[in-house]
Amino acid sequence: MSVQTDRKTQGILFNVQKYSVHDGPGIRTILFLKGCSLRCRWCSNPESQRLEPELAFNRDKCLGEDHCQRCHSVCPNQALGVAQDGKMHWIADNCRQCHACAQVCPNKALIVYGYKATVEQALRWVEEDEAFYSRSGGGVTLSGGEPLVQSDFALALLRESKRRRIHTCIETCGMVPWHVIREAAQHLDHVLYDVKLADSEKHRAATGAGNEVILDNLRRLKREYPNLPITVRTPVIPGINDTPEDIRSIAQIVKDLGGTRYELLGYHRMGTPKYVYLGRSYGVTEQNLPEERLGQLRALARQVLTGAEETAQGVCAGA
Repeated sequence: MSVQTDRKTQGILFNVQKYSVHDGPGIRTILFLKGCSLRCRWCSNPESQRLEPELAFNRDKCLGEDHCQRCHSVCPNQALGVAQDGKMHWIADNCRQCHACAQVCPNKALIVYGYKATVEQALRWVEEDEAFYSRSGGGVTLSGGEPLVQSDFALALLRESKRRRIHTCIETCGMVPWHVIREAAQHLDHVLYDVKLADSEKHRAATGAGNEVILDNLRRLKREYPNLPITVRTPVIPGINDTPEDIRSIAQIVKDLGGTRYELLGYHRMGTPKYVYLGRSYGVTEQNLPEERLGQLRALARQVLTGAEETAQGVCAGA
């Protein structure tokens, strides 16, 4: 692709987060791209799943019909009503996503998740913090959703970032065609790769798809780009993948790769209100995992990676 073509390539973002220190080396700016190839029951960014911009409604911000009726007057699809407390009632099933109501809502009770941006515009926001990157070894991280679902946009972002000497990182679930990951890898300095479950059927029940493509892509990535730093990450979800067997199986996959870091991430419910705003139901009922339990699972993963668990089992068997 030419430089001008890449800079003009357009995609859909839903957030730009600055000064992050948890999503790649150093201080980073995260570009969140819309669209995802999985439907994880615990997803903390449900607004990322669908590729297109989508309406959301926070009724706590609604002024009520006594003070404002602007949204009612512009909705062409009878998707807005009035609840008993006088506030607007959004009928999500009737909504055709024209977003006219969000354009006139004075208090931002109605908002749209997702907006178009070019590569040039997105990297302009990234470059505002260039001084922090040079001092900390940071840069830009593409996240989502699954950023590689918007492959043309994501690849153009990575190519242009490297032209500008910006350190690049991606957060990926790996559920995309191999040729897309292979192209991305040529322009990446670091990969954060999610592996949620080792068992494919459990993975399908929890995310809507099996994990064969994910694991195959991970192994091919490590084999064909052995010098590319990869950190495999597992969000530990109560009732989904929080057993010793689950973590041991994933840690063994990472160990077999060789030269790959492994992190267990704590579960949180901070994204739950977004499901209400979007008119959806949250798929996990369990509470946060106790920190002590997460610490035990992290210790188990370290034992598998270092071979300490095998040593301990061998000693017990010999005894």
